[in-house]
Formats: sequence, structure tokens, C-alpha cells
Amino acid sequence: MQREPISKTRGIYFLRLIGRIAVFIIVIFLYFLEKDAFFIAEGWKFFRTFSPLHLLWGIWMVDMILQLIPVKAHISIGSQKVFESVFRPIKEKVNYQNLRAYIKATTASAYRVMILWVMVTFVLSLLHILGIVTTAGMVLVATFFYVCDLICVLIWCPFRLIMKNKCCTTCRIFNWDHLMMFLPIVSVNSFFSWSLVGLSVSIWLVWELCVFLYPERFWENSNMALRCSECTDKLCTQYCRKLRKQVEKGDQYAKQ
Repeated sequence: MQREPISKTRGIYFLRLIGRIAVFIIVIFLYFLEKDAFFIAEGWKFFRTFSPLHLLWGIWMVDMILQLIPVKAHISIGSQKVFESVFRPIKEKVNYQNLRAYIKATTASAYRVMILWVMVTFVLSLLHILGIVTTAGMVLVATFFYVCDLICVLIWCPFRLIMKNKCCTTCRIFNWDHLMMFLPIVSVNSFFSWSLVGLSVSIWLVWELCVFLYPERFWENSNMALRCSECTDKLCTQYCRKLRKQVEKGDQYAKQ
């Protein structure tokens, strides 16, 4: 049986995953061999001296800024569906009653994930406040979540068990990624942490406002760009591909 070729977007995301793993390994080396590199993550020491962490902070800030503007640099439609420029309305009349029901159901699932993540944040923050996890350890945790983000996209996502979404393209919380990465370091209470948390909260607010102002952009039965048959990203995991094939077969039978 011939294997389905990897799409260009999926290939680029795998390269990004490799890059994130490399960054994580570098941060681990710094954690054990150069603890002074984490100096800038404390208080207002960010502006006192240069550290490799400045580069990491810059990478994270650029990643987040790219989520606030419509770009075509092989960024998943799942992340860009907030923008009108990538919205492809269906030709048929939208069933707004079903659309409201869909948004209501996915929002309920999304905030179950939020409650879970607030609990994770509380535990990590408590460990940091008690001195069990150092500031360097908290940065390491954020970098670990940075890697986990693309593992969720490309390999397996535990939040799908709660969200019940078909794939990342249709995911209700796709752009919650940076908020989930950086919220746990909020207790570090420094310019480094608050700048990251602040921008990630801004991205989350934009996303949530768009969900309620433009819900049709987030539902595949009102936005053609989200349908399996129209998908160009092909970021599908093995689980997603099985679902996509089932949907495509259903579409074929419907046309006959």
C-alpha cells in the first residue's frame, strides 16, 4: 500500500519541530552548565546584560506577532482562520442555528481545557513560590511546552480527548498555544515572563473575540477552507487521516 506523501506545510512543520527540539536541548545545556544565562528572567534584569535567553525571547515574540497578522509563510489555516483574507464562505445558505450550537459546544470544551491548564499553572506557580522550582526551571518548563505544542499538531494531541475535534485545522483552541506555553511562568514575575504572558494573552483575546464576532470562520460548514476536501495544509496525524478518508468517501457517495 502506497503511503500518502507529506505535504509541504507538514514538512515545514516537522522542520520547525526539529528546530524546537534543538532549542530545548540548548536550554537544557544552559540549565546544567551555564545557570547565569537565566539571570535575565529575574525581575528587571532583562536589560542589564546579554544572554542566549534574549534570542529565545525574540524567537517567541516573533512567533506570536506572526499570529496577529495574516501571512502566507506556510502557517496553518487552523491558526489563520481568524482573518477574513483566508475565509471562504460556502455557496449555500448557512444554518445559523447549527452554527450557534457548534460554537456553544466547542466553547464549552475549550474552557474545560482552560480550567485544566489553570490548574497546571497553579501547581507550577506554587512550586516556584515555595522555591522547589527555580526561575531557570520555569523557563525550562516553558521551553518543554514549546516543543510539546508541535508534537500536538504533528503526532498526537491529548486535548483532542476533551475537544473531540477532527483535526488542528478545525480546532477551537489552535491559537491558545502560546498562552498555554507561557501562562505557567506568570509567577516568575519579571519583564521576561510578563512580556511573554502579556502578548500571549493579547493573541488569546483577539482569537476569542473573533470566535464570537465571526463564528462562521471557525466552522467547516460555513467556511470551505476548513473542509477536508479543500485542505492544502494536510497537517493530519494518523488519526486525522483516517477521519479525512471517511469524510472524502462520504462526499464521493453523496455525489453519485
